[in-house]
Amino acid sequence: MSQTTVLALRGLSCEHCIKRVRETLESRADVQSAQVALDHATVTGSAAAPDLIQAVEQAGYHASLDGSAVHPKTEPLTGNTAAPDSLAAATLPPANMDSDDSVHLLIGGMSCASCVSRVERALQQVPGVGQARVNLAERSALVLGAPDGAALIAAVEHAGYSAEIIQDDILRRERQQQTARQATRRFCWQSALALSLGAPLMAWGLFGGGMTLTPDSRPPWLAIGVITLAVMVIAGGHFYRSAWKSLRTGSATMDTLVALGTGAAWLYSISVALWPDIFPMMARHLYFEASAMIIGLINLGHALEQRARQRSSQALERLLDLTPPMARVVDANGERTLPLAEVRLGMTLRLTTGDRVPVDGEITQGEIWLDESMLTGEPAARHKSTGEKIHAGTVAQDGSVLFRADAIGSQTTLARIIRLVRQAQSSKPAIGRLADRISAVFVPAVVAIAVISAAIWFLVGPQPHIVYTLVIATTVLIIACPCALGLATPMSIIAGIGRAAEFGVLVRDADALQHATTLDTLVFDKTGTLTEGRPRVVAVEPAAGVATDEMVAIAAALEQGSNHPLAHALVEHAGPRALAGVGGFRTLRGLGVSGDVAGRQALLGNSALLAQQQVNIADLEPRIAFWSAQGATPVLLALDGKAAALFAIRDPLRDDSAAALRRLHAQGYTLVMLTGDNPATAGVVAKEAGIDRVIAGVLPDGKAAAIKMLQRQGHRVAMIGDGINDAPALAQAEVGIAMGGGSDVAIETAAITLMRQSLHGVADALAIAKATLRNMKQNLLGAFIYNVLGIPIAAGILYPFTGTLLSPVVAGAAMALSSITVVSNANRLIRFKPKA
Repeated sequence: MSQTTVLALRGLSCEHCIKRVRETLESRADVQSAQVALDHATVTGSAAAPDLIQAVEQAGYHASLDGSAVHPKTEPLTGNTAAPDSLAAATLPPANMDSDDSVHLLIGGMSCASCVSRVERALQQVPGVGQARVNLAERSALVLGAPDGAALIAAVEHAGYSAEIIQDDILRRERQQQTARQATRRFCWQSALALSLGAPLMAWGLFGGGMTLTPDSRPPWLAIGVITLAVMVIAGGHFYRSAWKSLRTGSATMDTLVALGTGAAWLYSISVALWPDIFPMMARHLYFEASAMIIGLINLGHALEQRARQRSSQALERLLDLTPPMARVVDANGERTLPLAEVRLGMTLRLTTGDRVPVDGEITQGEIWLDESMLTGEPAARHKSTGEKIHAGTVAQDGSVLFRADAIGSQTTLARIIRLVRQAQSSKPAIGRLADRISAVFVPAVVAIAVISAAIWFLVGPQPHIVYTLVIATTVLIIACPCALGLATPMSIIAGIGRAAEFGVLVRDADALQHATTLDTLVFDKTGTLTEGRPRVVAVEPAAGVATDEMVAIAAALEQGSNHPLAHALVEHAGPRALAGVGGFRTLRGLGVSGDVAGRQALLGNSALLAQQQVNIADLEPRIAFWSAQGATPVLLALDGKAAALFAIRDPLRDDSAAALRRLHAQGYTLVMLTGDNPATAGVVAKEAGIDRVIAGVLPDGKAAAIKMLQRQGHRVAMIGDGINDAPALAQAEVGIAMGGGSDVAIETAAITLMRQSLHGVADALAIAKATLRNMKQNLLGAFIYNVLGIPIAAGILYPFTGTLLSPVVAGAAMALSSITVVSNANRLIRFKPKA
């Protein structure tokens, strides 16, 4: 017996999570179909709820039985929802989805990719955690699910790190900036202290008396050894404390390598100074300068890296700076200025030329020109007047208005954008997860290589064996620190997703960026995507003996409760006239609607609907063909089983659609239109827009099947749409792109959301995705090449040709430089500009 089960889901964060859960459920023999969104799944079949929950849990997510989910309403005609104001609340997932089950933590003490793996494993083990994403570049973690905050902090601390939870974006930024400034200052003075000792010692070794112990020089070298130890503790104590914590938890990090390398060099040197008689004359070399120089250079690298990392978050910082600290409130007592935190819903606020909008609201009096470029990437100012929405962060260019506060704090459009950007910056694409898995075993592997290399040199190397053994082990440990490898992916993601946000492109997950670079086919919905989504009735052709006004009134009455754009066109065409009530109303999916109006049985929809109801439309067919050839959609009205009228409704192309599609063509993509409209109308629009292929007459539930068909043909597909009926196709495609102003369901399902209603945003998104992945690959390749070449050179592979070994000091400089190079390369994305 078939039944419908609704599950509440947790831990899903993107379209790929949705796809994975859907495929898991539909792979069961007792499941007929599964409709999956981020927070719920509707499953039809004979499967028991506990079995479905277990299947979801095995897929890596959390599920529970929930009968309260609301199914999306089916639209009465083929097409999409009307596009509201460009920055309406629909441009983001609903507010209740953003105040979601997620926790942001600031993590202290992380130094490399091995730390990332340890913290992620610790967080994943906390009950209620669906997914944990740790970002080395930002020293932060995003935890999805419903865990206990104290348990998260305890888990991180047990792993050997520190953690704190700050959910407010402004406070988090201030805390991160404060921490970054303090860290930069600390690294700078620690570097200066270590180098002030190491540099003179190195100069003495090169140009003075050398770094070899003699009977006369023993007392001063002992003193230098004590001073070096003090410098190591003061300037490099964090390396040794971190290494000790790692040892206690049975793991190893970059700090372990630094501590082992510098510690071994100092221990050997102080042993030579204390007990010179047990070392042969050739082995009485001292390496105090190496310990000090390595600590100084690595700290200097950390300081430079810290400054470069702050630049990579500039895009997000600029978004955070868009919110003004104060607002002007107007009430019965007059006008006063209040801190933004004291503004409450429903308050009336004043906005004048030059002001930045403090909260989201609706204009109640006046008119104004607003610059929305920082939210949409659209440079042209927009005119706003009474009844229109305005959004926090936008700037008043000219005019003055009073407006009502409708969304404050974390519920404003700007705050939700910032939250989505931050979450996306914490995500990892597949290539980044691969790097993390390699890094997790990298440090133990390096220690093993150092031990094996040292043993080989001790057994078969030249005299003195102990000196060569020490140099080899220290150099291998220092040069192999995987800092660059750990920073390669997150730095590119932070910079790339931040840059995308500046162009009005919101990326929900980093995986979308990687998938977007593999696409060859772009599939566009027609209404509201290629077109304006604001259709207008361009002609009414009643049957013989039928009054035009009466037909318009009946059609508008049938559609007066619908949100469909064609319905809006009919109601708008009817004007302010009073509309009759409708009895027995029915929605006929993909065909139209029916109902009783003024005692008459009415059908309103496409020709397939009238044909299905055996209404003769032979007299209207020439006019249907004519208007279809003009790019209009014919909507037919039948009364009491007879054709009564034809409404020609035209939805014009967006002004820049053709130019944007030419730009995408030039980039090598195949362009496809996927629409429920009739083939003739769709063909006209496609020709006007420059579309390669048209798939028309598709019912709402057939769009996902059309995407599957293209995928079976070997295409890598992106779906671009804005309506409720586009959501399954958006989820099915490799990348779903939702147009700004589209339905909540579409945007919830898509991996990328365009804040502006322009297809140029698609081209921008794909160009930024390619630039980000290219940058990521450059970073990873550079980091891998550095280690692949550096470790063998440090192990002495060039000794037979050069007769010298790589100095541990040079290894320390190379390691610091590799991290700086990776961060600097990622920062190039901040200036990336897609080609027009």
